Amino acid sequence: MTDPVRVLLADDEHLIRGALAALLALEDDITVVAEAASGPEALAMAAAHRPDVAVLDLQMPGLDGIEVAAELRRRVPECRTMIVTGHGRPGYLKRALEVGVRGFLPKTVSASDLAGIIRTVRAGGRYVDPELAADAISAGDSPLTPRETDVLELAAHGTSIADIAARAALSPGTVRNYLSSAATKLGAENRHAAVRIAREHGWI
Repeated sequence: MTDPVRVLLADDEHLIRGALAALLALEDDITVVAEAASGPEALAMAAAHRPDVAVLDLQMPGLDGIEVAAELRRRVPECRTMIVTGHGRPGYLKRALEVGVRGFLPKTVSASDLAGIIRTVRAGGRYVDPELAADAISAGDSPLTPRETDVLELAAHGTSIADIAARAALSPGTVRNYLSSAATKLGAENRHAAVRIAREHGWI
């Protein structure tokens, strides 16, 4: 008999995380070895417990699921990662695949399907929800340059032009130019609308 799949669950919603843990506990060949409520906690738990598979919520405090997956690839390379999301924005799938995420699925997935996908990922396979994949293909790639993306991401937090310039090591004029260019490419009337459009597509 093969060893059970050792799983880390990371989700900042305690109720969802607890429900997943309880449902996975019903599977004979899956053991939840650790739980986490934030990105940094997920990294600490993975380092301590060395799970086979980490099931990560996309949006968590501290670090999001994709950032955690990227760090786990570096720090705990034997741990395969999956993203479970309530926000199926297309850009997130591309980013997740780029950092080596092996599973990408909505929170509406059934417990039995989740267990099956965990087994697939542990065995070296990959699973991407067909609907999320179709949305990603139809949305296409981001039209923004990396610099425009960085500046728009800083603007998304309501940061002033001066603060964005300081954080990005740019002049205020250059920041304005990047924001204006991003808004034009996204067909937005201002930077706030540009942030909303980019977020809807998962580009920031």
